[in-house]
Amino acid sequence: MPGVLSQRLLGGKVCLQLLPCAAYSARDPAQSQTLGVTLERQQGVHAIDSDRRTDFDTLPGVLAYTPVGVEVFSESASGGEYLLMRLDEQFASEQLPRVAHRVQSCGNRRALTIAREIRRQLLATQPDLLALEQYAVALVGLAHSKADTTGPTPKAFARVMAQIAEQFQQPLTLEQLAATYGQNELRLLRDFTRAIGLTPHAYLIEVRLQAARRLIERSALPLASIALDVGFAHQSHMGSAFRKHLGMTPSQYRSRF
Repeated sequence: MPGVLSQRLLGGKVCLQLLPCAAYSARDPAQSQTLGVTLERQQGVHAIDSDRRTDFDTLPGVLAYTPVGVEVFSESASGGEYLLMRLDEQFASEQLPRVAHRVQSCGNRRALTIAREIRRQLLATQPDLLALEQYAVALVGLAHSKADTTGPTPKAFARVMAQIAEQFQQPLTLEQLAATYGQNELRLLRDFTRAIGLTPHAYLIEVRLQAARRLIERSALPLASIALDVGFAHQSHMGSAFRKHLGMTPSQYRSRF
């Protein structure tokens, strides 16, 4: 299983880290400015700049900006893939807004798109450093956007997310998901995309992709069997998803990790 993948950029001003889906308990004293993007749903407890621990349920597509001095404790029994960017003080002071507390933007489609492209590069055997630097700078630019405090909350999608997590191997339909949500298909599509930054179908493919990655990392099962086990129609369907989102074939992924 791959551990933390890291890459320093812009003469050491920026450090990108792709944190894997794994149980963790960590305290970050925030000695540097950080930006983070959730690539997977995460659940656990955290304490932000206090000793008061609260439950959290964070969907993909959340962009979090934490300034220096804001201590963050976070703990999860399962974790979730997460992109973390650390910036040195001078670069951050020139590029990021001055805030005294942690700021989050939910359902940030642009942040999620950039984070997935950065993931693609960090997983590569030879990352394109210019592309990584451009993505990193673009992500920093998004920190100026205002936090989204409106729209559907993770709780509103709890049943839909549970259904996808339990049945992603099956050919789910928008009608089924809408029935679980308790609204019509158009309302589900609009709310889901707004809350997460992905359509239900794109999210389902991401869940299958992550499941396939973990089976490839942790087992010697044939790729064709893995494809069927996680809900892809066939091995080539899984291969297309790997090439599109990770920039490599399942066989290349197995060789690398």
